[in-house]
Amino acid sequence: MSQPSKAPWWRSAVIYQVYIRSFADGSGDGVGDIAGIRSRLPYLKSLGVDAIWINPWFKSPQADHGYDVSDYRAIDELFGTVAEAEQLVAEAHRHGIRVVPDIVPNHTSDQHAWFRAALAAGPGSPERERYIFRPGLGPDGTLPPNNWVSEFGGPAWTRLPDGDWYLHLFAPEQPDLDWNHPDVHAEFEDVLRFWFGRGVDGFRVDVAHGLVKAPGLPDLTPRPDPVPGEPRRHVDHPHWDRDEVHDIFRAWRKVADEFPGDRCFVAEAWADTPERLAAYVRADTLHTAFNFDFLTASWDAEELRTVVDDSLAMLGAVGAPATWVLSNHDVVRHPSRYGRRGAGHWAGARYAPDGPLDPALGIRRARAAALLSLALPGSVYVYQGEELGLPEVEDLPESVRQDPMWERTGHTDPGRDGCRVPLPWSGQRTPFGFSPDDATAEPWLPQPASWHELTVEAQTGDPASVLELYRAALRLRRAHPALGDGTLAWLDTPPGVLAFRRDPGFVCVVNLSAAPYPLPGDSRVLLGSAPVEDGVLGTDHAVWLEIQDVQPSTP
Repeated sequence: MSQPSKAPWWRSAVIYQVYIRSFADGSGDGVGDIAGIRSRLPYLKSLGVDAIWINPWFKSPQADHGYDVSDYRAIDELFGTVAEAEQLVAEAHRHGIRVVPDIVPNHTSDQHAWFRAALAAGPGSPERERYIFRPGLGPDGTLPPNNWVSEFGGPAWTRLPDGDWYLHLFAPEQPDLDWNHPDVHAEFEDVLRFWFGRGVDGFRVDVAHGLVKAPGLPDLTPRPDPVPGEPRRHVDHPHWDRDEVHDIFRAWRKVADEFPGDRCFVAEAWADTPERLAAYVRADTLHTAFNFDFLTASWDAEELRTVVDDSLAMLGAVGAPATWVLSNHDVVRHPSRYGRRGAGHWAGARYAPDGPLDPALGIRRARAAALLSLALPGSVYVYQGEELGLPEVEDLPESVRQDPMWERTGHTDPGRDGCRVPLPWSGQRTPFGFSPDDATAEPWLPQPASWHELTVEAQTGDPASVLELYRAALRLRRAHPALGDGTLAWLDTPPGVLAFRRDPGFVCVVNLSAAPYPLPGDSRVLLGSAPVEDGVLGTDHAVWLEIQDVQPSTP
Protein backbone atom coordinates (compact mmCIF):
# COMPACT_ATOMS: atom_id res chain seq x y z
CA MET A 1 0.00 0.00 0.00
CA SER A 2 1.38 3.40 -0.92
CA GLN A 3 2.00 6.02 1.73
CA PRO A 4 -0.26 9.10 1.75
CA SER A 5 1.20 11.77 -0.52
CA LYS A 6 1.89 15.28 0.74
CA ALA A 7 1.44 16.68 -2.77
CA PRO A 8 -1.78 18.60 -3.54
CA TRP A 9 -4.65 16.24 -4.28
CA TRP A 10 -5.26 17.64 -7.76
CA ARG A 11 -1.85 16.52 -9.04
CA SER A 12 -2.92 12.87 -9.15
CA ALA A 13 -6.70 12.86 -8.69
CA VAL A 14 -9.27 10.85 -10.61
CA ILE A 15 -12.05 13.38 -11.19
CA TYR A 16 -15.49 12.19 -12.30
CA GLN A 17 -17.46 14.55 -14.51
CA VAL A 18 -21.11 14.86 -13.50
CA TYR A 19 -23.24 16.26 -16.29
CA ILE A 20 -25.94 17.19 -13.81
CA ARG A 21 -28.95 17.01 -16.17
CA SER A 22 -28.15 13.39 -17.01
CA PHE A 23 -26.54 11.84 -13.93
CA ALA A 24 -29.45 11.06 -11.57
CA ASP A 25 -32.95 12.53 -11.16
CA GLY A 26 -34.05 12.83 -7.54
CA SER A 27 -37.23 14.84 -8.07
CA GLY A 28 -38.85 12.71 -10.78
CA ASP A 29 -39.14 15.47 -13.39
CA GLY A 30 -36.88 13.66 -15.87
CA VAL A 31 -33.90 15.97 -15.31
CA GLY A 32 -30.92 15.19 -13.10
CA ASP A 33 -30.42 17.32 -10.00
CA ILE A 34 -28.48 17.81 -6.77
CA ALA A 35 -30.73 15.35 -4.93
CA GLY A 36 -29.82 12.75 -7.53
CA ILE A 37 -26.10 13.37 -7.08
CA ARG A 38 -26.43 13.08 -3.31
CA SER A 39 -28.23 9.75 -3.66
CA ARG A 40 -25.38 8.34 -5.79
CA LEU A 41 -22.45 9.44 -3.64
CA PRO A 42 -22.03 5.86 -2.30
CA TYR A 43 -21.68 4.68 -5.90
CA LEU A 44 -19.01 7.27 -6.62
CA LYS A 45 -17.15 6.29 -3.47
CA SER A 46 -17.30 2.60 -4.44
CA LEU A 47 -16.05 3.49 -7.92
CA GLY A 48 -12.99 5.04 -6.30
CA VAL A 49 -12.95 8.63 -7.60
CA ASP A 50 -11.30 11.48 -5.71
CA ALA A 51 -13.51 14.36 -6.83
CA ILE A 52 -16.49 15.29 -8.96
CA TRP A 53 -16.68 18.11 -11.48
CA ILE A 54 -20.29 19.28 -11.86
CA ASN A 55 -21.44 21.07 -15.01
CA PRO A 56 -23.14 24.43 -14.37
CA TRP A 57 -25.84 24.36 -11.73
CA PHE A 58 -26.37 28.12 -11.45
CA LYS A 59 -29.65 29.90 -12.13
CA SER A 60 -30.16 29.86 -15.88
CA PRO A 61 -32.86 30.02 -18.57
CA GLN A 62 -31.16 26.84 -19.92
CA ALA A 63 -30.72 28.11 -23.46
CA ASP A 64 -27.42 26.19 -23.46
CA HIS A 65 -28.18 23.78 -20.61
CA GLY A 66 -26.73 25.96 -17.88
CA TYR A 67 -23.86 27.61 -19.73
CA ASP A 68 -26.01 30.75 -19.93
CA VAL A 69 -25.92 31.95 -16.30
CA SER A 70 -28.35 34.57 -15.04
CA ASP A 71 -27.23 34.47 -11.36
CA TYR A 72 -23.88 33.00 -10.27
CA ARG A 73 -24.85 32.99 -6.58
CA ALA A 74 -28.06 31.00 -6.99
CA ILE A 75 -28.77 27.38 -7.92
CA ASP A 76 -31.29 26.87 -10.70
CA GLU A 77 -34.58 25.53 -9.32
CA LEU A 78 -34.35 22.72 -11.88
CA PHE A 79 -31.42 21.36 -9.86
CA GLY A 80 -32.10 22.45 -6.27
CA THR A 81 -31.08 25.23 -3.92
CA VAL A 82 -27.90 26.75 -2.48
CA ALA A 83 -28.68 24.93 0.78
CA GLU A 84 -28.83 21.62 -1.10
CA ALA A 85 -25.54 22.43 -2.79
CA GLU A 86 -23.96 23.04 0.61
CA GLN A 87 -25.36 19.72 1.84
CA LEU A 88 -23.92 17.96 -1.21
CA VAL A 89 -20.47 19.42 -0.60
CA ALA A 90 -20.56 18.37 3.05
CA GLU A 91 -21.78 14.85 2.28
CA ALA A 92 -19.27 14.41 -0.52
CA HIS A 93 -16.48 15.44 1.82
CA ARG A 94 -17.62 12.82 4.34
CA HIS A 95 -17.24 10.24 1.54
CA GLY A 96 -13.74 11.54 0.80
CA ILE A 97 -14.86 13.17 -2.47
CA ARG A 98 -14.07 16.77 -3.37
CA VAL A 99 -16.47 18.97 -5.35
CA VAL A 100 -15.47 21.17 -8.31
CA PRO A 101 -18.32 23.15 -9.93
CA ASP A 102 -18.18 24.74 -13.36
CA ILE A 103 -17.88 28.51 -13.72
CA VAL A 104 -18.69 30.42 -16.92
CA PRO A 105 -16.74 33.70 -17.15
CA ASN A 106 -16.71 34.40 -20.89
CA HIS A 107 -20.41 35.27 -21.13
CA THR A 108 -23.61 35.52 -19.13
CA SER A 109 -27.21 34.81 -19.97
CA ASP A 110 -29.12 37.53 -21.77
CA GLN A 111 -31.40 37.36 -18.71
CA HIS A 112 -28.59 38.36 -16.32
CA ALA A 113 -29.36 41.57 -14.43
CA TRP A 114 -26.38 43.30 -16.04
CA PHE A 115 -27.50 42.56 -19.56
CA ARG A 116 -31.11 43.52 -18.89
CA ALA A 117 -29.84 46.82 -17.51
CA ALA A 118 -27.65 47.28 -20.57
CA LEU A 119 -30.62 46.77 -22.90
CA ALA A 120 -32.73 49.24 -20.94
CA ALA A 121 -30.00 51.89 -20.77
CA GLY A 122 -29.42 52.16 -24.50
CA PRO A 123 -26.43 52.86 -26.77
CA GLY A 124 -23.41 54.57 -25.25
CA SER A 125 -24.51 53.95 -21.67
CA PRO A 126 -22.14 52.84 -18.88
CA GLU A 127 -24.27 49.71 -18.44
CA ARG A 128 -23.31 48.54 -21.92
CA GLU A 129 -19.59 48.81 -21.17
CA ARG A 130 -19.66 45.52 -19.22
CA TYR A 131 -20.43 43.72 -22.49
CA ILE A 132 -19.14 44.12 -26.05
CA PHE A 133 -21.59 46.42 -27.83
CA ARG A 134 -20.55 48.07 -31.07
CA PRO A 135 -22.17 50.06 -33.89
CA GLY A 136 -22.57 48.22 -37.17
CA LEU A 137 -20.73 48.78 -40.41
CA GLY A 138 -22.13 50.16 -43.66
CA PRO A 139 -24.09 53.34 -44.34
CA ASP A 140 -26.93 52.37 -42.01
CA GLY A 141 -24.95 50.19 -39.58
CA THR A 142 -26.72 47.14 -40.93
CA LEU A 143 -23.58 45.03 -41.23
CA PRO A 144 -21.96 43.27 -38.24
CA PRO A 145 -18.93 45.03 -36.66
CA ASN A 146 -16.62 42.29 -37.97
CA ASN A 147 -16.67 38.84 -39.55
CA TRP A 148 -16.47 36.74 -36.37
CA VAL A 149 -18.63 33.61 -36.31
CA SER A 150 -20.37 31.83 -33.47
CA GLU A 151 -19.09 28.47 -32.24
CA PHE A 152 -22.69 27.28 -32.61
CA GLY A 153 -22.99 28.39 -36.21
CA GLY A 154 -23.97 31.67 -37.82
CA PRO A 155 -22.65 35.17 -37.06
CA ALA A 156 -21.25 36.07 -33.64
CA TRP A 157 -23.21 39.35 -33.57
CA THR A 158 -26.86 40.19 -33.00
CA ARG A 159 -28.37 43.59 -33.77
CA LEU A 160 -30.79 45.24 -31.37
CA PRO A 161 -33.73 47.43 -32.42
CA ASP A 162 -31.80 50.50 -31.22
CA GLY A 163 -29.08 49.78 -33.80
CA ASP A 164 -26.32 48.47 -31.54
CA TRP A 165 -24.78 45.05 -32.11
CA TYR A 166 -23.59 42.80 -29.29
CA LEU A 167 -21.03 40.00 -29.42
CA HIS A 168 -21.82 36.39 -28.58
CA LEU A 169 -19.18 33.81 -29.48
CA PHE A 170 -21.78 31.16 -28.66
CA ALA A 171 -25.60 31.50 -28.75
CA PRO A 172 -27.35 34.91 -28.97
CA GLU A 173 -28.63 34.20 -25.45
CA GLN A 174 -24.98 34.23 -24.26
CA PRO A 175 -23.59 37.78 -24.63
CA ASP A 176 -19.82 38.03 -24.13
CA LEU A 177 -18.56 40.05 -21.20
CA ASP A 178 -15.92 42.75 -21.65
CA TRP A 179 -13.03 41.79 -19.39
CA ASN A 180 -11.53 45.27 -19.80
CA HIS A 181 -14.18 46.50 -17.34
CA PRO A 182 -13.24 46.50 -13.63
CA ASP A 183 -16.77 45.50 -12.61
CA VAL A 184 -16.35 42.18 -14.41
CA HIS A 185 -13.12 41.39 -12.55
CA ALA A 186 -14.59 42.33 -9.19
CA GLU A 187 -17.80 40.39 -9.75
CA PHE A 188 -16.15 37.11 -10.59
CA GLU A 189 -13.62 37.34 -7.78
CA ASP A 190 -16.55 37.85 -5.42
CA VAL A 191 -18.40 34.86 -6.94
CA LEU A 192 -15.33 32.68 -6.39
CA ARG A 193 -15.22 33.74 -2.72
CA PHE A 194 -18.95 33.06 -2.36
CA TRP A 195 -18.57 29.41 -3.38
CA PHE A 196 -15.16 28.80 -1.82
CA GLY A 197 -16.75 29.97 1.40
CA ARG A 198 -19.38 27.26 0.99
CA GLY A 199 -16.76 24.57 0.78
CA VAL A 200 -16.24 23.84 -2.91
CA ASP A 201 -12.75 22.60 -3.69
CA GLY A 202 -12.15 24.36 -6.99
CA PHE A 203 -13.65 25.33 -10.31
CA ARG A 204 -13.55 24.13 -13.88
CA VAL A 205 -13.17 27.31 -15.94
CA ASP A 206 -15.31 27.29 -19.08
CA VAL A 207 -13.77 28.79 -22.23
CA ALA A 208 -10.74 29.94 -20.24
CA HIS A 209 -8.98 30.83 -23.49
CA GLY A 210 -11.71 33.19 -24.71
CA LEU A 211 -12.08 35.98 -22.18
CA VAL A 212 -9.84 38.61 -23.81
CA LYS A 213 -10.47 40.03 -27.28
CA ALA A 214 -7.91 41.86 -29.42
CA PRO A 215 -8.07 45.69 -29.32
CA GLY A 216 -10.20 47.01 -32.13
CA LEU A 217 -11.88 43.62 -32.68
CA PRO A 218 -10.13 42.98 -36.02
CA ASP A 219 -11.56 40.62 -38.61
CA LEU A 220 -10.66 36.97 -38.58
CA THR A 221 -8.14 36.09 -41.26
CA PRO A 222 -7.77 32.62 -42.82
CA ARG A 223 -5.58 30.31 -40.74
CA PRO A 224 -2.96 28.26 -42.58
CA ASP A 225 -3.67 24.56 -42.80
CA PRO A 226 -1.29 22.44 -40.70
CA VAL A 227 1.48 20.80 -42.67
CA PRO A 228 1.68 17.04 -42.03
CA GLY A 229 4.89 16.12 -40.27
CA GLU A 230 5.70 19.68 -39.19
CA PRO A 231 5.31 20.96 -35.63
CA ARG A 232 2.19 22.97 -34.92
CA ARG A 233 2.73 26.70 -34.61
CA HIS A 234 0.84 29.36 -32.73
CA VAL A 235 -1.19 31.68 -34.94
CA ASP A 236 -2.40 34.95 -33.46
CA HIS A 237 -6.19 34.96 -33.07
CA PRO A 238 -8.40 37.97 -32.26
CA HIS A 239 -10.49 36.24 -29.58
CA TRP A 240 -8.87 32.92 -28.61
CA ASP A 241 -5.83 32.43 -26.37
CA ARG A 242 -4.78 36.04 -26.00
CA ASP A 243 -1.75 36.60 -23.76
CA GLU A 244 -3.62 39.08 -21.57
CA VAL A 245 -5.97 36.37 -20.29
CA HIS A 246 -3.31 35.17 -17.87
CA ASP A 247 -3.52 38.40 -15.85
CA ILE A 248 -7.13 37.48 -15.03
CA PHE A 249 -6.13 34.06 -13.78
CA ARG A 250 -3.27 35.42 -11.68
CA ALA A 251 -5.88 37.38 -9.76
CA TRP A 252 -8.08 34.28 -9.47
CA ARG A 253 -5.16 32.25 -8.14
CA LYS A 254 -4.71 34.80 -5.35
CA VAL A 255 -8.39 34.39 -4.44
CA ALA A 256 -8.07 30.60 -4.30
CA ASP A 257 -4.96 30.92 -2.13
CA GLU A 258 -6.98 32.87 0.44
CA PHE A 259 -8.75 29.61 1.34
CA PRO A 260 -7.29 26.49 2.97
CA GLY A 261 -7.30 22.98 1.56
CA ASP A 262 -5.56 23.06 -1.82
CA ARG A 263 -8.36 24.74 -3.79
CA CYS A 264 -7.76 24.35 -7.50
CA PHE A 265 -8.78 25.44 -10.99
CA VAL A 266 -8.86 23.37 -14.17
CA ALA A 267 -8.92 25.31 -17.42
CA GLU A 268 -10.93 24.46 -20.47
CA ALA A 269 -8.36 26.06 -22.73
CA TRP A 270 -7.86 25.21 -26.39
CA ALA A 271 -4.38 26.22 -27.53
CA ASP A 272 -2.39 25.80 -30.72
CA THR A 273 0.61 24.17 -29.05
CA PRO A 274 1.52 22.45 -25.77
CA GLU A 275 3.67 25.49 -24.95
CA ARG A 276 0.65 27.79 -25.22
CA LEU A 277 -1.39 25.45 -23.02
CA ALA A 278 1.37 25.36 -20.39
CA ALA A 279 1.05 29.14 -19.98
CA TYR A 280 -2.34 28.61 -18.29
CA VAL A 281 -0.83 26.49 -15.51
CA ARG A 282 2.27 28.35 -14.44
CA ALA A 283 2.87 28.60 -10.70
CA ASP A 284 0.97 31.88 -10.35
CA THR A 285 -2.02 31.15 -12.59
CA LEU A 286 -4.37 28.17 -12.85
CA HIS A 287 -3.46 24.73 -11.50
CA THR A 288 -4.33 22.31 -14.31
CA ALA A 289 -5.74 22.33 -17.85
CA PHE A 290 -7.60 19.74 -19.89
CA ASN A 291 -5.40 17.88 -22.33
CA PHE A 292 -7.44 18.11 -25.51
CA ASP A 293 -4.54 16.90 -27.64
CA PHE A 294 -4.89 13.52 -25.91
CA LEU A 295 -8.68 13.50 -26.29
CA THR A 296 -8.55 14.30 -30.00
CA ALA A 297 -5.69 11.93 -30.85
CA SER A 298 -6.48 9.01 -33.11
CA TRP A 299 -5.94 5.39 -32.09
CA ASP A 300 -2.35 5.41 -33.28
CA ALA A 301 0.69 4.51 -31.18
CA GLU A 302 3.05 7.10 -32.63
CA GLU A 303 0.53 9.93 -32.32
CA LEU A 304 -0.38 9.02 -28.74
CA ARG A 305 3.26 8.77 -27.70
CA THR A 306 3.99 12.17 -29.22
CA VAL A 307 1.06 13.72 -27.36
CA VAL A 308 2.18 12.16 -24.07
CA ASP A 309 5.78 13.29 -24.52
CA ASP A 310 4.87 16.83 -25.54
CA SER A 311 2.34 17.19 -22.73
CA LEU A 312 4.67 15.95 -20.01
CA ALA A 313 7.57 18.05 -21.29
CA MET A 314 5.72 21.34 -21.64
CA LEU A 315 3.65 21.05 -18.47
CA GLY A 316 6.56 19.69 -16.49
CA ALA A 317 8.63 22.73 -17.50
CA VAL A 318 6.25 24.94 -15.51
CA GLY A 319 5.79 22.47 -12.65
CA ALA A 320 2.22 21.49 -13.58
CA PRO A 321 0.79 17.97 -13.84
CA ALA A 322 -0.73 16.63 -17.02
CA THR A 323 -4.40 15.72 -17.25
CA TRP A 324 -5.76 12.87 -19.36
CA VAL A 325 -9.26 12.99 -20.84
CA LEU A 326 -11.00 10.55 -23.19
CA SER A 327 -14.53 12.01 -23.33
CA ASN A 328 -16.66 14.85 -22.01
CA HIS A 329 -20.06 16.47 -22.54
CA ASP A 330 -18.93 18.26 -25.73
CA VAL A 331 -17.52 15.40 -27.81
CA VAL A 332 -18.57 12.06 -29.27
CA ARG A 333 -18.08 9.32 -26.67
CA HIS A 334 -14.79 7.55 -27.29
CA PRO A 335 -16.11 3.97 -27.77
CA SER A 336 -17.87 5.36 -30.85
CA ARG A 337 -14.86 7.43 -31.97
CA TYR A 338 -12.59 4.40 -31.64
CA GLY A 339 -15.15 2.04 -33.17
CA ARG A 340 -14.58 3.03 -36.78
CA ARG A 341 -11.73 1.47 -38.67
CA GLY A 342 -11.74 4.23 -41.25
CA ALA A 343 -11.07 7.16 -38.96
CA GLY A 344 -10.45 7.95 -35.35
CA HIS A 345 -9.37 11.46 -36.23
CA TRP A 346 -11.15 14.76 -35.94
CA ALA A 347 -12.03 16.61 -39.12
CA GLY A 348 -11.45 20.32 -38.71
CA ALA A 349 -12.89 21.51 -35.44
CA ARG A 350 -15.34 18.66 -34.98
CA TYR A 351 -15.23 14.88 -35.16
CA ALA A 352 -16.53 13.45 -38.44
CA PRO A 353 -17.55 9.78 -38.35
CA ASP A 354 -16.17 7.80 -41.26
CA GLY A 355 -17.47 4.34 -42.06
CA PRO A 356 -19.82 2.01 -40.17
CA LEU A 357 -19.53 1.68 -36.40
CA ASP A 358 -17.98 -1.54 -35.07
CA PRO A 359 -19.19 -1.56 -31.44
CA ALA A 360 -16.95 -4.48 -30.42
CA LEU A 361 -13.88 -2.73 -31.81
CA GLY A 362 -14.84 0.51 -30.08
CA ILE A 363 -15.31 -1.03 -26.66
CA ARG A 364 -12.12 -3.09 -26.99
CA ARG A 365 -10.11 0.03 -27.71
CA ALA A 366 -11.97 2.02 -25.05
CA ARG A 367 -11.02 -0.55 -22.39
CA ALA A 368 -7.39 -0.36 -23.46
CA ALA A 369 -7.47 3.45 -23.55
CA ALA A 370 -8.80 3.48 -20.00
CA LEU A 371 -5.80 1.55 -18.71
CA LEU A 372 -3.46 3.76 -20.73
CA SER A 373 -4.88 7.02 -19.37
CA LEU A 374 -5.09 5.79 -15.78
CA ALA A 375 -1.44 4.69 -15.86
CA LEU A 376 -0.01 7.98 -17.16
CA PRO A 377 1.52 10.53 -14.76
CA GLY A 378 -0.88 13.20 -13.54
CA SER A 379 -4.63 13.40 -13.03
CA VAL A 380 -7.44 11.74 -14.98
CA TYR A 381 -10.99 12.83 -15.84
CA VAL A 382 -13.72 10.22 -16.22
CA TYR A 383 -16.89 11.36 -17.99
CA GLN A 384 -20.04 9.91 -16.46
CA GLY A 385 -21.04 6.66 -18.20
CA GLU A 386 -17.54 6.13 -19.53
CA GLU A 387 -17.10 3.55 -16.77
CA LEU A 388 -20.14 1.73 -18.19
CA GLY A 389 -18.81 1.70 -21.74
CA LEU A 390 -21.70 3.83 -22.99
CA PRO A 391 -21.55 4.57 -26.72
CA GLU A 392 -22.63 7.76 -28.44
CA VAL A 393 -26.38 7.72 -29.14
CA GLU A 394 -26.19 8.52 -32.84
CA ASP A 395 -29.83 7.88 -33.76
CA LEU A 396 -31.67 10.36 -31.55
CA PRO A 397 -34.84 11.50 -33.33
CA GLU A 398 -34.63 15.03 -34.65
CA SER A 399 -37.70 15.91 -32.61
CA VAL A 400 -35.88 15.41 -29.28
CA ARG A 401 -32.60 17.17 -30.04
CA GLN A 402 -32.06 20.21 -27.82
CA ASP A 403 -28.48 21.35 -28.37
CA PRO A 404 -28.42 24.94 -29.70
CA MET A 405 -25.76 23.80 -32.15
CA TRP A 406 -28.43 21.72 -33.90
CA GLU A 407 -30.68 24.71 -34.46
CA ARG A 408 -27.95 27.27 -35.21
CA THR A 409 -26.50 25.11 -37.99
CA GLY A 410 -29.84 24.59 -39.68
CA HIS A 411 -29.96 20.95 -38.55
CA THR A 412 -26.68 20.10 -40.30
CA ASP A 413 -24.64 19.49 -37.13
CA PRO A 414 -26.34 17.01 -34.76
CA GLY A 415 -24.74 18.72 -31.80
CA ARG A 416 -23.79 17.16 -28.49
CA ASP A 417 -27.01 15.53 -27.28
CA GLY A 418 -25.75 12.05 -28.20
CA CYS A 419 -23.15 12.06 -25.43
CA ARG A 420 -25.56 13.56 -22.87
CA VAL A 421 -28.25 10.88 -22.70
CA PRO A 422 -29.20 10.11 -19.05
CA LEU A 423 -27.32 7.30 -17.35
CA PRO A 424 -28.78 3.80 -16.93
CA TRP A 425 -28.60 2.63 -13.32
CA SER A 426 -30.84 -0.42 -13.04
CA GLY A 427 -33.83 -2.31 -14.40
CA GLN A 428 -34.92 -3.58 -17.78
CA ARG A 429 -36.66 -0.54 -19.24
CA THR A 430 -36.42 3.23 -19.30
CA PRO A 431 -35.71 5.25 -17.19
CA PHE A 432 -33.34 2.50 -15.97
CA GLY A 433 -33.26 3.88 -12.44
CA PHE A 434 -32.33 7.38 -13.59
CA SER A 435 -35.56 8.70 -12.06
CA PRO A 436 -37.49 7.43 -9.00
CA ASP A 437 -39.78 4.44 -9.50
CA ASP A 438 -42.90 6.61 -9.17
CA ALA A 439 -41.73 9.30 -11.61
CA THR A 440 -44.23 10.22 -14.31
CA ALA A 441 -41.90 12.33 -16.48
CA GLU A 442 -39.72 10.70 -19.12
CA PRO A 443 -35.96 11.39 -19.11
CA TRP A 444 -35.18 14.68 -20.87
CA LEU A 445 -33.43 12.71 -23.63
CA PRO A 446 -34.57 9.17 -24.51
CA GLN A 447 -32.37 6.24 -23.51
CA PRO A 448 -31.81 3.34 -25.95
CA ALA A 449 -33.77 0.22 -24.99
CA SER A 450 -30.57 -1.81 -25.36
CA TRP A 451 -29.01 0.00 -22.39
CA HIS A 452 -30.57 -2.52 -20.00
CA GLU A 453 -27.38 -4.51 -20.65
CA LEU A 454 -25.18 -1.58 -19.63
CA THR A 455 -26.75 -0.51 -16.33
CA VAL A 456 -24.70 -0.25 -13.15
CA GLU A 457 -26.84 -3.06 -11.75
CA ALA A 458 -26.19 -5.36 -14.73
CA GLN A 459 -22.43 -4.76 -14.71
CA THR A 460 -21.80 -4.91 -10.98
CA GLY A 461 -20.10 -8.16 -10.06
CA ASP A 462 -19.42 -9.16 -13.67
CA PRO A 463 -15.62 -9.42 -13.94
CA ALA A 464 -15.80 -8.97 -17.72
CA SER A 465 -17.74 -5.69 -17.52
CA VAL A 466 -16.34 -2.24 -18.20
CA LEU A 467 -17.54 -1.08 -14.78
CA GLU A 468 -15.57 -3.73 -12.91
CA LEU A 469 -12.51 -2.93 -15.05
CA TYR A 470 -12.71 0.70 -13.92
CA ARG A 471 -13.27 -0.27 -10.30
CA ALA A 472 -10.26 -2.57 -10.35
CA ALA A 473 -8.09 0.01 -12.12
CA LEU A 474 -9.00 2.76 -9.67
CA ARG A 475 -8.30 0.49 -6.69
CA LEU A 476 -4.88 -0.37 -8.11
CA ARG A 477 -4.14 3.22 -9.01
CA ARG A 478 -4.88 4.34 -5.46
CA ALA A 479 -2.84 1.53 -3.90
CA HIS A 480 0.21 1.27 -6.17
CA PRO A 481 3.10 3.58 -5.22
CA ALA A 482 4.12 4.04 -8.88
CA LEU A 483 0.81 5.52 -10.04
CA GLY A 484 -0.56 9.05 -9.93
CA ASP A 485 1.77 12.03 -10.19
CA GLY A 486 5.35 11.46 -11.31
CA THR A 487 7.34 10.46 -14.38
CA LEU A 488 7.56 7.62 -16.88
CA ALA A 489 10.25 5.93 -18.97
CA TRP A 490 9.43 4.43 -22.36
CA LEU A 491 10.50 0.87 -23.09
CA ASP A 492 11.78 -0.49 -26.40
CA THR A 493 8.91 -2.00 -28.40
CA PRO A 494 8.10 -2.72 -32.04
CA PRO A 495 6.03 -0.19 -34.02
CA GLY A 496 2.42 -0.01 -32.88
CA VAL A 497 3.13 -1.00 -29.28
CA LEU A 498 3.38 1.45 -26.38
CA ALA A 499 5.11 0.38 -23.18
CA PHE A 500 6.37 2.48 -20.31
CA ARG A 501 7.71 1.91 -16.84
CA ARG A 502 6.78 3.78 -13.70
CA ASP A 503 8.86 3.12 -10.63
CA PRO A 504 8.72 1.15 -8.52
CA GLY A 505 8.10 -1.94 -10.61
CA PHE A 506 5.09 -1.00 -12.75
CA VAL A 507 4.77 -1.33 -16.53
CA CYS A 508 1.85 -0.48 -18.81
CA VAL A 509 1.73 -2.05 -22.28
CA VAL A 510 -0.79 -1.13 -24.98
CA ASN A 511 -0.84 -3.06 -28.25
CA LEU A 512 -2.19 -0.90 -31.07
CA SER A 513 -0.54 -3.04 -33.75
CA ALA A 514 -2.13 -5.76 -35.86
CA ALA A 515 0.12 -8.48 -34.40
CA PRO A 516 0.04 -10.13 -30.96
CA TYR A 517 2.79 -8.88 -28.62
CA PRO A 518 4.66 -11.26 -26.27
CA LEU A 519 4.95 -9.86 -22.77
CA PRO A 520 8.17 -10.01 -20.74
CA GLY A 521 8.62 -13.40 -19.14
CA ASP A 522 9.50 -12.03 -15.71
CA SER A 523 6.28 -10.03 -15.38
CA ARG A 524 3.10 -10.61 -13.40
CA VAL A 525 -0.24 -9.36 -14.68
CA LEU A 526 -1.91 -6.91 -12.32
CA LEU A 527 -4.82 -6.02 -14.60
CA GLY A 528 -5.70 -6.42 -18.27
CA SER A 529 -8.27 -4.82 -20.51
CA ALA A 530 -8.90 -8.40 -21.70
CA PRO A 531 -7.60 -11.80 -20.54
CA VAL A 532 -3.93 -12.38 -21.34
CA GLU A 533 -3.42 -15.86 -22.78
CA ASP A 534 -0.05 -17.63 -23.00
CA GLY A 535 1.80 -14.44 -22.12
CA VAL A 536 0.69 -12.67 -25.31
CA LEU A 537 -1.11 -9.32 -25.53
CA GLY A 538 -3.71 -9.18 -28.30
CA THR A 539 -4.44 -6.34 -30.69
CA ASP A 540 -6.16 -3.31 -29.12
CA HIS A 541 -5.53 -4.65 -25.62
CA ALA A 542 -3.68 -3.15 -22.67
CA VAL A 543 -2.17 -4.63 -19.54
CA TRP A 544 -0.67 -3.47 -16.25
CA LEU A 545 2.32 -5.51 -15.13
CA GLU A 546 4.42 -5.88 -12.03
CA ILE A 547 7.98 -6.28 -13.27
CA GLN A 548 11.60 -5.97 -12.21
CA ASP A 549 14.89 -4.93 -13.83
CA VAL A 550 13.48 -3.39 -16.99
CA GLN A 551 15.71 -0.82 -18.64
CA PRO A 552 14.12 2.17 -20.37
CA SER A 553 14.77 2.87 -24.02
CA THR A 554 17.28 5.51 -24.98
CA PRO A 555 15.78 8.92 -25.82
